[in-house]
Amino acid sequence: MKCDSPFPLVSIIIPTFNSGKSLELCLKSILNQSYKNIEIIIVDAFSKDDTKRIAKKFGAKLFFSASERSLARNFGAKKAKGKFVLFVDSDMELTPNVVAECVKLSYFNKFDAVIIPEKSVGESFIARCKKLEKTMHMREVYGEAPRFFKKKVFDDVGGYDKNLVIGEDFELTQRLRKHGFDIGKCKASIKHHEEDLTIKKLIAKLYYYGSTLPFYFKKEPILTLKTSSPAYFVRNLSFFKKQPLLFVELLSLKLIEYAAYIAGFLTSLFSLRNLTGWMKP
Repeated sequence: MKCDSPFPLVSIIIPTFNSGKSLELCLKSILNQSYKNIEIIIVDAFSKDDTKRIAKKFGAKLFFSASERSLARNFGAKKAKGKFVLFVDSDMELTPNVVAECVKLSYFNKFDAVIIPEKSVGESFIARCKKLEKTMHMREVYGEAPRFFKKKVFDDVGGYDKNLVIGEDFELTQRLRKHGFDIGKCKASIKHHEEDLTIKKLIAKLYYYGSTLPFYFKKEPILTLKTSSPAYFVRNLSFFKKQPLLFVELLSLKLIEYAAYIAGFLTSLFSLRNLTGWMKP
């Protein structure tokens, strides 16, 4: 497709692993976009469920890579043919105008990357808390990161850091800004379905993320502190007046999350193997 086309191809990249339960809704929302010139690329980590069948059912291009999220996204970007790339998680649902708005902002308003607001949906304890937390993050400078990029810009800055499992999106945002690229924000949102996330699953996930935190901190110590700091609670105390019970619930959840992060971080930091890697310049 010619670069001067008003409807350039958008490559939507979705890393998956045993994502059959959520993937169908995600793919339906992509096919229901008002903007139609889209290709769907799924990078699957050898799922054992029906992820592969669902991907083929919806016409996605399916690739396999047993890698972490950053590498999977970069792998998908290499396979992409679009002028733009959009990275989506399998438990996300795009509202109908997400792609159209991103293309408009990037193609006509010349933004190099676009932030898409995320809204958690669901009525479980965790989903309710995440809904409030994401609302608070929208008011923070370091609370959101772009998912939509001009492919050339994404390639030029090197994509996601393959060594990062946590904070890779904020680190990429930092690099974009250092290189002078412009980041916009659209009004259309992404729905993040977190109804099935249990406390047990959350602790396990954050413990693992915490175990990789030393590498994020080593590369971007100031950024790590800014994106991990609980100080945003203080800056958003107005929500306590509006939703006091939910605010307290979120605070209790964050205490659990930080405990899991710290446990994973300390375990990694003080293990002989990781400590050796940590001390290298």
